[in-house]
Amino acid sequence: MPDLAIDVRGLVKHYGSTTALDGLDLQVETGTVAGFLGPNGAGKSTTIRILLGLHRASGGRAEVFGRDPFRDAVDLHRRLAYVPGDVALWPRLTGGQVIDLLLGLRGIKDAPRRAEMIERFELDPTRRASTYSKGNRQKVALVAAFAADTDLLVLDEPTSGLDPLMEAEFQRCTREAAGRGATVLLSSHILAEVQQLCDTVTIVRSGRTVLAGRLDELRSVTRSRLTATIASGAEALGRLEGVHDLEVDGDRVVCTIEDAATAEVVGAVAALAPSALTIEPPSLEELFLRQYGAAEDA
Repeated sequence: MPDLAIDVRGLVKHYGSTTALDGLDLQVETGTVAGFLGPNGAGKSTTIRILLGLHRASGGRAEVFGRDPFRDAVDLHRRLAYVPGDVALWPRLTGGQVIDLLLGLRGIKDAPRRAEMIERFELDPTRRASTYSKGNRQKVALVAAFAADTDLLVLDEPTSGLDPLMEAEFQRCTREAAGRGATVLLSSHILAEVQQLCDTVTIVRSGRTVLAGRLDELRSVTRSRLTATIASGAEALGRLEGVHDLEVDGDRVVCTIEDAATAEVVGAVAALAPSALTIEPPSLEELFLRQYGAAEDA
């Protein structure tokens, strides 16, 4: 059995007559970066609140490092850092004071990476929090999270309000944390970000898990996209098994192909003497949209 940092099975949460979670499953192996995807109302934030010990589950099981996140919240919070999508800070404190306070709550008096992270996120720590923009408030939380040597990072829309340069810095810091052995749970609406960072993905809908697994394995669920430049004869590709959505516009050919048919299709295209050929694996966005389209059809 894999060593799981997060183990959620059949999780249920009711708020009165409203069911927020209806048997959700989420497993995150230690030392991996896991994407947690779903639209607003899918149950992501409720799951995170239960993992942080802020809410008690109505049913099912949720464990963080093998412990109950509600009963053992104090001990577990020494091992994790949390960054929400909208950070609220003490307005009269400076950014540096907030960072020191957040680190001090974990018993950290001297964080070696504190100054480095402040510089990398281009944060002015001398300004009061009340003067910060949304992006700068996010930077304070990110600096405190990455400066601490935690075992688990729980990131819920962490780049909200950041510009593209800071988003890129966030991605570098996340990779470095994972390289040091930390586990990362990343909930994000930016699918390209998840695709670049995550080893595994869990997609949820209406409080249930609809798809989960390693990203490289999940890509086999959808078809690859083939684009080629062929002078003539491309229409014959449409008769091959495993070829779908064939479009021929002059000498430009575009279609999708099933993984099992890749060798045969590429051979057929090669026989037509293409001047250009590219095959792109399905993106996470395509995977996400196909799963939701399938769920709506059902």
